[in-house]
Amino acid sequence: MAAPHGSDRRGLVWICVFLGSLCDTRAEQIRYSVPEELERGSAVGNLAEDLGLEPGKLTERGVRIISRGKTQLFALNPRSGSLVTAGRIDREGLCDKSPKCTANLEILLEDKGRILAVEVEITDVNDNAPSFGAQQREIKVAENETPGTRFPLPEAFDPDIGVNALQGYQLSSNGHFFLDVQSGTDGIKYPELVLEKALDREEEAVHHLVLTAFDGGDPVRSGTATIHITLVDTNDNAPVFTQPEYHVSVKENLPVGTRILTIKATDPDEGANGEVTYSFRNARDKISLLFQLNSLSGDITVLRELDYEDSGFYDVDIEAHDGPGLRARSKVLVTVLDVNDNAPEVTITSLTSSVQEASSPGTVIALFNVHDSDSGENGLVTCSIPDNLPFRLEKTYGNYHQLLILRTLDREEVSEYNITITATDQGTPPLSTETYISLQVEDINDNPPTFTHASYAAYIPENNPRGASILSVTAQDPDSGENAQVIYSLSEDTVQGAPLSSYISINSGTGVLYALRSFDYEQFQDLKLLVTARDSGDPPLSNNASVSLFVLDQNDNTPEILYPTLPTDGSTGVELTPRSAEPGYLVTKVVAVDRDSGQNAWLSYRLLKASEPGLFSVGLHTGEVRTTRALLDRDALKQNLVVAVQDHGQPPLSATVSLTIAVSDNIPDILADLGSINTHTDQEDADITLYLVVAVAVVSCVFLAFVIVLLIHKLHHWHATRLLRAAGNGLSSMPTSHFVGVDGVQAFLQTYSHEVSLTADSGKSHLIFPQPNYADTLISQESCGKSEPLLVSQDLLEIKGDSSLLQQAPPNTDWRFSQAQRPGTSGSQNGDETGTWPNNQFDTEMLQAMILASASEAADGSSTLGGGAGTMGLSARYGPQFTLQHVPDYRQNVYIPGSNATLTNAAGKRDGKAPAGGNGNKKKSGKKEKK
Repeated sequence: MAAPHGSDRRGLVWICVFLGSLCDTRAEQIRYSVPEELERGSAVGNLAEDLGLEPGKLTERGVRIISRGKTQLFALNPRSGSLVTAGRIDREGLCDKSPKCTANLEILLEDKGRILAVEVEITDVNDNAPSFGAQQREIKVAENETPGTRFPLPEAFDPDIGVNALQGYQLSSNGHFFLDVQSGTDGIKYPELVLEKALDREEEAVHHLVLTAFDGGDPVRSGTATIHITLVDTNDNAPVFTQPEYHVSVKENLPVGTRILTIKATDPDEGANGEVTYSFRNARDKISLLFQLNSLSGDITVLRELDYEDSGFYDVDIEAHDGPGLRARSKVLVTVLDVNDNAPEVTITSLTSSVQEASSPGTVIALFNVHDSDSGENGLVTCSIPDNLPFRLEKTYGNYHQLLILRTLDREEVSEYNITITATDQGTPPLSTETYISLQVEDINDNPPTFTHASYAAYIPENNPRGASILSVTAQDPDSGENAQVIYSLSEDTVQGAPLSSYISINSGTGVLYALRSFDYEQFQDLKLLVTARDSGDPPLSNNASVSLFVLDQNDNTPEILYPTLPTDGSTGVELTPRSAEPGYLVTKVVAVDRDSGQNAWLSYRLLKASEPGLFSVGLHTGEVRTTRALLDRDALKQNLVVAVQDHGQPPLSATVSLTIAVSDNIPDILADLGSINTHTDQEDADITLYLVVAVAVVSCVFLAFVIVLLIHKLHHWHATRLLRAAGNGLSSMPTSHFVGVDGVQAFLQTYSHEVSLTADSGKSHLIFPQPNYADTLISQESCGKSEPLLVSQDLLEIKGDSSLLQQAPPNTDWRFSQAQRPGTSGSQNGDETGTWPNNQFDTEMLQAMILASASEAADGSSTLGGGAGTMGLSARYGPQFTLQHVPDYRQNVYIPGSNATLTNAAGKRDGKAPAGGNGNKKKSGKKEKK
């Protein structure tokens, strides 16, 4: 029956062990045992195997020992995965006399966020021999002591425990004493020397004994003390303490030097035998450093600050002895009361310095441990963070806490959090510790760029230079880094068939819009475009803004004359006005437009130049050309007007148009004369003022020279006329071929045309000096031509005595110019040759005087300036190309002295009248033949 009961008991034991291991697993606690005094690096336990990890994976998995700033007794071997000693472990220095000595450490599995508690029990080895506080002890014994008297002996101290602790004492052999070991209630063995046999001082005054203390270790260690026994006179009373034990409680913040207790012992003996002194018995270094005992008064004072966290209880052995050496023992039990003198300690175990703003709530930011060395309520710690932060604290294992995200973060609102963790104990007054954690919120591209305005408007004047800056748009992105780098671009579009990019460009970095071409208000007045701002995030986000570009008009278009227009067939446009027109009669209307707009298109009209000033007026705003007075018979048939059209821009631009107005009541009569009018537009080129002054000076000099030459010519002509009259009788028989004819006179007529073009606002003037033109026309008033005087040849003077040669035929009654000699267009036709030539000296002289009078009229400057060459001073009235063919024939009013004939025109031929003496030319030809 005994065997079955034994096996059942073993089974129950194994079940309890298994259940205990399960409990330990749930508590995540591992226990090891290691003896003290091992070498550094000695294996304590295979931690990797107990954690179920491969030996070399500890570092990879983030397995490490959490340190609170204290000296670590153990370390992790990353290769073997074992927990090893970090140095020699002294159990006695670590746990003193505690029966069980354990070291607790915490292992962090960082990849799983787990904390494992490891308890290592440090077992005792017999590394300490028993030792006495004093190697020598002197005991004075009265010689009259009776056998059985006991004398306390010094106790030995062995810091080891168990069998390695102090086991007993031995006394060297002698004939008077023996050793008796007493065990106290606290288990401490107290050796006592017992007098076995009466003493005789005279026989032996001093006895030397050796007290040996030994432990039970293997091997056994021992310590010795020498006991000197001196025999003295009789002292039969030992000191007695007032209390067998003294109890005192003090606060740990008690000031140094404070008296905590006074012990008292009495001795009824007298004299030196009754004088009691106090001392610590078997005092250890720690006790002697903290407390001080006055040997005479028995006062116990504090030498150093007490610390409850270091030790909360002290057991102090004291003794009192009198002069002869009788002793009494007692104890002082000091209890240290805890006060709240330690603030909580916060140790950051794991920390994340940055987190993305899109992190989900519950993400762990930090793992930290809170510890307070105080006890009771003074050691209870609560942790808190400010309420306005999007975080929360959560307590996990033991005193560990986690800092978690409470709600979604937004970097654009707060990019960095300075989190203050406050750990406060519950002491009075409470102490707290603040720990600061800086957390950076990493940006994600969750915000598109935003323009400062939803739409923009810009104004740019037309004709702008290429590359001109138009407008700057700005978009802000609250993100950071590349997510905030904004790139600007234009949306694709077309403007009048051309891509928008050919008109406008944008700086992708600054958002400045530039004009790629010069804008024309007349082509388009506004432009709509869409600007896109895109960030550089992944994926990129964008936003748009509309831009309205308005082109401002500039005065860049001159007025355009719509009417009158130059005919395309080469003819001259002429406006017809009857001579009977009343003042205010609407002759024509100048119509002009300006492609500009606004004030730049407001047109005004004014009369710039007129052949007859004061005859016509132009409406300032209408452009209507009206007569200002009634037309007179003396008014020329052809009137030339120059009308200027000017806009109101800055600067104003203008255009001119020339009008030709024919004045006649009988329109068909003037068609023939107007058919050959060639329009001539004087191009008013500009030149600098200096050239104009020089030109005027040159013209003046030429004109002055011409007047001087003309005076000389007239004097010479007057002198020649007197000579001809004196020799008139001798020239009667002279042939007419010896005289200079009309054709010869025309050969001496040289035409000089000076054209001066000058406008009021021009910066240049243009002078034209054409080459002399020996034309078949009379000299105009503007011309400064030279005319050689009509001279009589030397042969003519030599033969004036010959009367036969001077015989002259009588003049015809109807002498006239031949068709070939007639000026104008009629002279170029093959007309009637019936014009007779003068056939006497006097008629020839009169013809020469008439031609010279015409030349003098051209030179005296009496006609209006502006007549062209060969116009006989009439170009100012009929235009620069108006030649003598348009001049009425005044020869019908010319009377030749000495003849009954007058010069007539060819109109008589058109009227159907036959001129008298139509054979004049034939007679002249006949006379030439006779000659």
